[in-house]
Order: sequence, then structure tokens, then C-alpha cells
Amino acid sequence: MLNPLSSFQRPRMKSHWMIAISIAFFSLPLVGSLLASDAGGGKNQPPSAVLWAKHLVHSGVRTVTAVAGDFTGDGLVDVISDGGGKTRLFVAPAWTEIVIDDHPSISHYIHSECFDVDRDGDLDYIGARYNPGLIVWLENPGDGKGQWRARVANDLVHGIHGLNQADVDGDGKIDLLATSAQPTNPYPESLVWLRVPENPRKVERWEVFPFAIQDAPGLTHYLGVGDIDGDGRIDAVTGAKGGPQATSKGEWFAWWKSDSTAKGRWTKEIVSGDEPGATNIHPVDVDNDGVIDLLASRGHGTGVMWFKGPDWKRYMIDQVIKEPHCLAVADLDNDGDMDAATCAYGDRVAVWYENDGRGVFKRHLIGKDQEAYDIRAIDMDSDGDLDLLVAGRASDNVVWFENPTN
Repeated sequence: MLNPLSSFQRPRMKSHWMIAISIAFFSLPLVGSLLASDAGGGKNQPPSAVLWAKHLVHSGVRTVTAVAGDFTGDGLVDVISDGGGKTRLFVAPAWTEIVIDDHPSISHYIHSECFDVDRDGDLDYIGARYNPGLIVWLENPGDGKGQWRARVANDLVHGIHGLNQADVDGDGKIDLLATSAQPTNPYPESLVWLRVPENPRKVERWEVFPFAIQDAPGLTHYLGVGDIDGDGRIDAVTGAKGGPQATSKGEWFAWWKSDSTAKGRWTKEIVSGDEPGATNIHPVDVDNDGVIDLLASRGHGTGVMWFKGPDWKRYMIDQVIKEPHCLAVADLDNDGDMDAATCAYGDRVAVWYENDGRGVFKRHLIGKDQEAYDIRAIDMDSDGDLDLLVAGRASDNVVWFENPTN
């Protein structure tokens, strides 16, 4: 096996299955420029400023990704974050810190996921380095507190900014999806999915299936997944930020229709080709008409918006929020429709957008003076509503905001 993991043969852990939903943060600018409209042209609505209680998990380390789940098997939601050359488990409720992997040659993983990789009943961790590409999975020892072991999943996908998980090929098992944004072989400017091996402890690399083959240029960011066209198969959607760092034209959102086996080239459809700084996009029925829409943000630019399916007409939710780099899409107020949340690193505010069920959104302030790169919607305190976990990047922290719904 290649050994970018020489410093990786470290701690392991274990836990219950609990999914951490990757979601994007947006920030809160000024009220006057906030637009919320539906297909009929909804009215602008002023923001609400009921702050959510902010709980500190960890501070003092630049952190760009964090996930949550019951890693210790005690029924409580724990947190794993990565930064400062270490992967750390924080055990609830006191957030006791356990270093589960020490990788000093890698400053941080840029994105992460968690699921039961080896199908042994506990929750494992997956982290990705951007470039040169590296995907590593950490095997949970069973109680989360013992020795975790790090193994390479793949080191041939370069420019991994976003990971996601889904049963891509319909075999009843979770697969991993990743961006391959760099113009580097063997998968230049592509999107891929990786099949988890039957015995992931004994293989050198997971099998890779490129599905957007050299047609995802301009520095793609995060991946959304879902059945966009209603044919019963998982499709994928992403955005490319473009800008001076990109060697190819970006500034677009697009989706890919999967083929019958999911193993070949998928069919690409542009959603919008005029989206400077595009980063996040998720398939969801925004207006409850039974048709999948797309909810998105320009995380390296300004704005949060949604595109009405199937023709992808754009409706702005927030025109002025700066660098809403991560985006969470979930029912945050338990009223049966899909809302959104972000923590914008440009404005240093966390907000959520309340959907009235027809695609008219009202902005609510969650917290101030908080930067972020990654956000997940998960019930951190097991009270029946979804809270928000934030990897604070330049705030040098990991925090969670308590949803006041219940």
C-alpha cells in the first residue's frame, strides 16, 4: 500500500449509526437587500433576530470540517473535527478530547463524512485532503475511546473539496462521492464515486467510478445527491467557483443524470452558467409541488438562491450575504417543509432561512461573530429538532447552535 499514511497508524473508535448531514453556512448582511420570492413573486420579508444558544465544543485550532454522531455507543451525539495536524473526537456531554489520529504532515482534512465503512455496527470517519488528493478512513474500535486505525481509501483523486454519501448503484450499501477538481490525471476536472470494498481493511484502494469525466471544470466544490429526475436512481449536482485560481471556466451549477448501472459517464445538464463563486447546491422540493428543485449558495461570492425544477428558473433568497461557503438544507422548524442555514465567513454571521412551504423565505439570525467553512444539521441534544454544528475555520473553534424550536 502507498504510505501517505505512515503517520496514520494511530487511534481507532466505534459508535452507533447516526448520519451527519453536510450543510452550508450563510451569513447575514443588511436587511434591505434580502430577497425572498416564489414563482409568483413573493414579498421581501424582514429578518428575525432570535439568537440560538451557542455551545463551544473546542477552541484554539483552525478547523474547516466537523461531523457528529454517536461514535461511543452511549446514545449521545459526539463530534469529530480535524485541524492542526490531528483528528479529534470530542465525547459528549463534556466534550472530552481524544486524539484519534495524528497526521503532522497534513495540516487538516478539507471535508469529511461518517458512516459504518466496515459494516461492523459502529460509526467510522472519512477525511479528505484537497491536493494532492487523499481519502482516509478511520476505523472505530467499537467504543470510540480506544485505538482507531487509519487506512487509505484512495490517493488518485486530486482536488477533493467535497465528499458525500449515498447508495449510488442501488445495491443497498453506502458509497462515497467526491469531487476531483484539479486538472491532474487520472481524473482531471471530474466527479467520481467510490465503492466501499467488501473488506475495506484488506485493500490498497477503493474502486473509483468517474461519472463526470473531464466535464466538471473550474474548481468544483461540494456535492449534492438525490433523485433529481424521479427515475429512482441517485443523481448528483455541484457548483464550480471559477475565479483567478481556476485554470478552466467555472461559475456554474450543473447536475448529472446517472446511467442504468451508475458505472459509466452520466449525462450533464447545466442549471445556470452565471454563478460567480458557486459552491453548494442540494436537490430538494422547495415549494412542495412534487417536483425536485435545487437550493444553492455562492460560497466564494455572494448570495443564496433556489432554482425551480424542472426548468431551473432562479429565485434569490438572499442577494447580499458574503461567502456563504457551506449550506445546510433541512426542516429546521419541524413544519414539514425544507429550510436552509449557513454561516457566512465573509459576514461572520450564522443565519437560517425559514421556508413558508411555497419557496418564500424569511431570514433569521442565529449567531454573530462566528466564521465557518462547514456546517451540519443534526439533533445534537436529542430533543427532536435539528441543531447546527459549525467548523469555525478563522474563528479557530468548533461550536454548535441549539435550535429553540423545542
